[in-house]
Amino acid sequence: MYTIGRVSEMFGLPISTLRYYDKQGLFPGMKRISGIRKFSEKEIEALRVIECLKRSGLEIKDIKQFMDWCVEGATTYPQRKELFEKQKKTVEAEIEHLSRVLDMIKFKCWYYEQAMQDGNEDRVHSMIPDKLPEDIQKMYDHAHKE
Repeated sequence: MYTIGRVSEMFGLPISTLRYYDKQGLFPGMKRISGIRKFSEKEIEALRVIECLKRSGLEIKDIKQFMDWCVEGATTYPQRKELFEKQKKTVEAEIEHLSRVLDMIKFKCWYYEQAMQDGNEDRVHSMIPDKLPEDIQKMYDHAHKE
């Protein structure tokens, strides 16, 4: 069993956030001893899932729905799986977006390295959009993909 202070440290979350989650019903089976919240391994695992879903862009009300489905049992497996399938697509799209952002940053690092070597941007600028070295061309093309 963990105290709210210990869980706060473990997850880097303010105590107020953990209290809010509890008030929203995200820890339905949490025990209290003399009114003090005690987090078991079950709540710790629930918090890992909650934080994962939050980072994936899900709102608290939707996370609450997920937790309610967990309490309801096996009949809600299809709804729970559908929720995770949807979030998987959301995260994959964000990863692809960030991958394009990273390729643009890598391209610009290369671009300015070349410009510094040459003392100007003329040569490297003349290679754009389709006369870049192969590895750089791939980054450039990926970064400019719509």
